[in-house]
Formats: sequence, structure tokens, C-alpha cells
Amino acid sequence: MNEYFLLPLASLPFPDIDPVLIQIGPLAVHWYGVGYIVGILFAWWYAKRLAANPKLWPDGILPMKPEDLDDFIIWAAIGVVLGGRTGYVLFYDLPRYIAHPLDIFAVWQGGMSFHGGLLGVILAMTLFSIKRGIRTWSLFDVVAAGVPVGLGLVRVANFINSELWGRPTDVPWAIEFPNGGPFTRHPSQLYEALLEGLVLFLVLRFLTHSRLKLKTPRFVGGAFICGYGLSRIAVEFFREPDQQLGYLLGTNWLTMGMILSSPMVLAGIWAMTTAKPVPQSRPQAT
Repeated sequence: MNEYFLLPLASLPFPDIDPVLIQIGPLAVHWYGVGYIVGILFAWWYAKRLAANPKLWPDGILPMKPEDLDDFIIWAAIGVVLGGRTGYVLFYDLPRYIAHPLDIFAVWQGGMSFHGGLLGVILAMTLFSIKRGIRTWSLFDVVAAGVPVGLGLVRVANFINSELWGRPTDVPWAIEFPNGGPFTRHPSQLYEALLEGLVLFLVLRFLTHSRLKLKTPRFVGGAFICGYGLSRIAVEFFREPDQQLGYLLGTNWLTMGMILSSPMVLAGIWAMTTAKPVPQSRPQAT
């Protein structure tokens, strides 16, 4: 039986949560925007804690000053927004924006790409670390360690917005989304929140504090890149592809998310396998 003719015989109720958290006159604060802001602030706070803990670094030498991360948060925010929006325009809906170029600036209508945002932040980290004389990979490591929390929050916001829902299914936890047609669907946003958010954060926490991998520059960053790529590819098997793209290359399974995430897995594996510990200082002979 074709999965697209599944009847909603049984499903979990979709929670009636207003996508707008607070509205004061014409100003509306959406859960989606709050997820981004809280995620960025958490990653900044968490990176400062990691960078200030001498037990996590070779010879107890801190890799950067706290004020460096205070300044970098502005760079990171710009990289996320510009990169995320540019990535969405190029990878997911280019014909529309060619026809209506002014819509590129209508960010309140939605449309952000994680892969584009990642590239934007990587560029920001590279330029900032060169400017401040910081080891680039160490900056990447401390920032990456806290990013999964923001990813998880944004995916929960996607769920509240009833967007990016999953493929039709009859699993017991299926949900009939208000704008998802007469089908019960996978709550794929929550799958992503679990894998890209909670699970990935705990894995990176294990690497930074139990395995002390911050002493091996680019290992934690590589684990983040690889872990996100694997998580995203896995969830794409349950997520409905973007309507304007559909499945790619004549298949009924391959999506743009899979294609963009596959190089991340390879890049992450390369980063982890080629990472080398910072040489320990040898005590001087007396």
C-alpha cells in the first residue's frame, strides 16, 4: 500500500502551541527566533567555560582570553544569519529568489540552511582567529561543543511551527500536523532535536571532559561535523523533502539534506583521524 494513502486512524494530538511567544503591538517574538538567540548565547557561555578550564588544555595553558569569545559572539551571529540565509537561497529555492530577488531579505518568512550557516561560522572563526592570533581549530572545538543545544532548540521550534514535518507513517507516535495534509507523519523535527541536539551534545561532552580531546585540536570539531552529518542523514529517511525540490536523481529516498551532509561525514572523519595532540612542554633540566 502506498504510504501516501495512509489514513489517520490513530495518532498523537498536535500540541496547540502558538508559534509566537510574545507579541507587543506589531512586534512578534517567535519561538524560532528565540531558539537561535538562546542557542548562540549558550554556545558562547559554554565555550567560555571550556576555554577557562586549564584541566582541559595542554600544560594548563588556556587557548584564548575570555574577552576573545565575548567579541566573537557578534562574528558568530553574523556568520549564522548571512551563511544560513545564503545557503537556503542557493541550495533549496534558487529559482524563486531569482524571480523575486527582494524576497532574499524577507528573513521573517523563514528559510535558513544549517549547512550554509555552518560555512558562515567557519569563515567567521577563521578570520577572527587569524585577527586575534588564536589557534583556529581550538576556537572551532570550543564553539562546536556547545552548538548542539541550539540545534535542538531550533528543531523543537520547527515542530511548534508545524514545518519540516516527516513522511507519512502509521507508527504509534505519528502526528497529524495541521498543515501536513490528511496523513499521520513522523515527528522528524523531534528526531532531529534528539540526535542533533541532546545525543550529539552528550557525545561531545564526553570527548571534552572524559577523553580530554580539547588537547587534540580539531578532534572535537571533527566529531561535531561527523556527528551532525550522520544524524541528519539518518533523519532524512523519515523527513519529508522540501516541496520545491522533492527527491533527487529519480529516487524516492535521496534528498538535498543527504547530499549536503555526506561531505560533512567525510570531513569530520578526516579531522578526527588526522588530529594530533599538542606536544607537552618538557620540564627544564636542573
